[in-house]
Amino acid sequence: MSILSGIIILIVPAQLYEIAAAPGSMIVIGLLLGGLTLLMGVLGYFMPKLSTLLGIVGIFASVLSIMGALGGFLIGTILGIVGGAMMIAWKPIMAPADTQDDSNKTRIAEIEVASSKETISE
Repeated sequence: MSILSGIIILIVPAQLYEIAAAPGSMIVIGLLLGGLTLLMGVLGYFMPKLSTLLGIVGIFASVLSIMGALGGFLIGTILGIVGGAMMIAWKPIMAPADTQDDSNKTRIAEIEVASSKETISE
């Protein structure tokens, strides 16, 4: 939802850029906040451990986008708040740490068999 919110928020300043591009206009802020909301949604998928922090930043960016992009006619702001709340509530299931130890032990055992030497003495 945060990705969709970022796209909706970006539409307004992108449409107004050709018409109202003047020094001191809020279009740049709208582009920045819309891009930040979109980025937080994308990063939430690729970095699930940081989803709480990314959700908080996404909510702030979507609420602040009311200034620069009219919040995507408020639809983008509402979707950004809901998407950020979903990212905060999301608790990804991480793989247990012992699976890495098992794969490392398997790799060491394969090296021992291939070289016919014992690499780790117990």
